[in-house]
Parts: sequence; structure tokens; C-alpha cells
Amino acid sequence: MSDNGTDTHSGGTSRTRTVVTRVIGGAVAAAAVGVAAFGSITSAASGQEISASMTIIAPAAAGGGWDGVARELQQAQKANGLVNNVQVVNMPGAGGTIALGNVSVLNGQANNLLVGGTGLLAATIQFDSAAKMSDVTPLAVIVEEYDVIVVPADSPHETLDDLVAAWREDPASIPWTGGGSFDQLVVTDLALAADIDPVETTYISSDGGGEAIQALLNGTAQAAAGGYPDNIDQIEAGRLRALALVAKEPIDGIDIPTAAEQGYDISLSNWRLLAAPSGLGDDDVEALTDLVLDSVATPEWADAIERYRWTERIITGDDLAAFLDDEESRIATLYEEMGL
Repeated sequence: MSDNGTDTHSGGTSRTRTVVTRVIGGAVAAAAVGVAAFGSITSAASGQEISASMTIIAPAAAGGGWDGVARELQQAQKANGLVNNVQVVNMPGAGGTIALGNVSVLNGQANNLLVGGTGLLAATIQFDSAAKMSDVTPLAVIVEEYDVIVVPADSPHETLDDLVAAWREDPASIPWTGGGSFDQLVVTDLALAADIDPVETTYISSDGGGEAIQALLNGTAQAAAGGYPDNIDQIEAGRLRALALVAKEPIDGIDIPTAAEQGYDISLSNWRLLAAPSGLGDDDVEALTDLVLDSVATPEWADAIERYRWTERIITGDDLAAFLDDEESRIATLYEEMGL
């Protein structure tokens, strides 16, 4: 584990702590579920003190990565008496934008936390959703995870350079896959770094990391971008060959060279954040930010980081606003390059 800075509860400083990561993702389901859940949020939260009652909204179905973040926060808050009554509400649909839209109208209701992240921000761009991240109050980025570039173990491509050379020669001849929209963004980012037109690239969308791995193993795809924890078992078993870790710098405990170390400047991470409704006073924003930071400082959260192999990365205050602006611009550019 390496420390790359410090963080305070307010202002423009940030802290990054690097450990091995676990993929976090969101599921898409019917919007009707989100609408039904919305009623329980408004009735449960109205008029309550933050320490008395909290609803954590996971913008995906139970069992997904966003749900995991929500439930681990719930456990940390309950176990340490940070909030007396904490419930998790699953509100899946449209890449998380159903939940975002519902939370965006909870003006001034401080007893709600929304789990979001790279995928949610990307969905607002991809689907051009009515609700945007600017319609809620981001509080803190808390964790992130990194993708790994993999090929089948019997692939002729021994290195990332080998893969890129073949890909560049005939972009459509190398079928890529990934477990979700974030993985496609990573492939697009790599294509641009390698001077390959993303529009000419063959990308096979898979429903989750497991399906993407199967596409590699059965020969449907020749290369993939996917969450490190989704792929590590297959890598260690010798079925997949890891060519690059998509991270800004080497990660302790992961013996895979980064793409950047190999000359490809890509580092898009799958981060997670907590947000609150809009229309909150400064005191409420400060109290909610403190609650999030206190929650992720608990032994229960530390245990969750180890179990899920998350990377802790905390960004608050002015740094968070700048970070989200940069990420939105970066992701929008990638979608443009994809021709979407």
C-alpha cells in the first residue's frame, strides 16, 4: 500500500491510497423499480436528522458493485453508531440515470446518499439523460478500480506492443470485448493512444466480466479490457495473459506493467463517489461529507476494501469539482471518438 497525498474533510486537498482493486459495476433494470423505491425514500427521509436516519441509494440491482458499496457503507455506519437507522434502496435503470433523476428532485432532503461513479457519469453522456451530475451534490470520491488488458494464454500477442501492432495493421481484425460500457471506454482510450481509429475497431459487448472472459476463452474475442479482480483468477490459472494494467502508476501487489510504462498514456479508472440531493445548506453538506469520511475510516470499511480488493481514493471539496469536470470532458471526448 502506498500513500500519495493527504486529505482533509473540506477544501481542495485529496488523498489517494493504493491497494489491489475489485471491479465495481452497475446493473440496468426496469425504470418502474426505481419509481417504486422513490416513494420509500421521500417518506423515510423527510424531517429526520442525518444521525437519526439515512437512505443510501444504489443505482443498480442488488448484488452489483454499486450495491456492494452501498451495503458496506450501511454496515460501517450501523456498526459504529454513525447513523441510527440506515436503509439501502436499489433503484436500477439506464446505467444509473433513473436513480440520478429521482435523487435530483429530492431538493434539500439531506437524509439521502447516492452511490455513483464513472459509469453513472458516462451514462448521463451516453444516454443524454435529463438529469446530470450537476443536479445533485457530489460529496466525495471514495474508491476506484483499474482495468487490465488481457488476451488468451495461447494468443500470438506476447506483449501490448505485439497486440497494438496487429490491431493497427487491421483494426477490424482484432475483436475486443469487455464487461460493460466502462471497459469499452478503456479500449477506445487505448486505440487513441495507439493512433487507431476507434470507429474501425470491432468491439463485442458482453454482459459482465464473466461473459467477457468466456468470449476470450472460446475464441469469439481476441483481446479484452476488464476489471483486474474479474480476471485475476484466470490470469493466475494460466488461461489468460495479462499485457497491461490501466493505472497511472504501478500498484503494490500487482505484477503487471502499466500501459503508461509501455508508452500508452491511458489511465481511466472506475471510481465511485457519494452524492446528496441539491438545495442543501453548507452545514448539511459539511455534515454529510464528514459522515462519508467517518464511514470510510471505520474498521468495517477497511475490511471491505480488503475483501473487495478496492483501491481507496478520497477526493473532496474543490479537488472533487475539478476532478468531475475533467472526467466529464474526458469521457465525452471518448464517446465522440467512438462515433456515439
